[in-house]
Amino acid sequence: MALMKPAVIPEFFARLKKAMPEPETELEYDNVYQLLVAVVLSAQATDVGVNRATGPLFKFIKTPQQMVALGEKKLIDHIKTIGLFRTKARNVIALSHLLLERHGGEVPKTHEELQALPGVGRKTANVVMNVAYGEATIAVDTHIFRLGNRTGLAPGRNPLQVELKLLKRVPEEYKLHAHHWLILHGRYTCKARKPECYKCAVNDLCTYKAKTTLAEA
Repeated sequence: MALMKPAVIPEFFARLKKAMPEPETELEYDNVYQLLVAVVLSAQATDVGVNRATGPLFKFIKTPQQMVALGEKKLIDHIKTIGLFRTKARNVIALSHLLLERHGGEVPKTHEELQALPGVGRKTANVVMNVAYGEATIAVDTHIFRLGNRTGLAPGRNPLQVELKLLKRVPEEYKLHAHHWLILHGRYTCKARKPECYKCAVNDLCTYKAKTTLAEA
């Protein structure tokens, strides 16, 4: 895969911004704690699937205290439609306990403290820091990993390599929303199996050679 030329990267993001002026996560939540729980649950699951499970749950569970009181068994009943639900339920209850014990029930504002919570890895911490606390982090999920490699924007063998390359290559003015633009572009246009290159706003800037045409759609 040819590396995208640095000179076209500002235009790449300018076009994504024009198409999606105010991108945001598609996970549904009312506060930072619910956001953290939703992101933990979203690992290897779709946002639609997570929202379907958390919609009823978040109507009455808004704090770690309430989650701990609910308990792991009842939480499983709410999230059993999500993949890896038993492990995720265990992690959500454990991280809720730690939020109460170490952080006064509040979601911490540093990567280190977030990643010390059960079920919270680098990607989850990056999402919370970006969405809740406005830090210009880039959380590399499957969509961004695919885009980084396919477009030539930030090729890498693993998510960390792609993240570090994106942090170097994305212009400062676009960094805050970059991961949302890339996720949404990957979810709805630059799809895994058959990218819709024929309607892509950055088609001519991307180095992907096997571009699909409308006739192939």
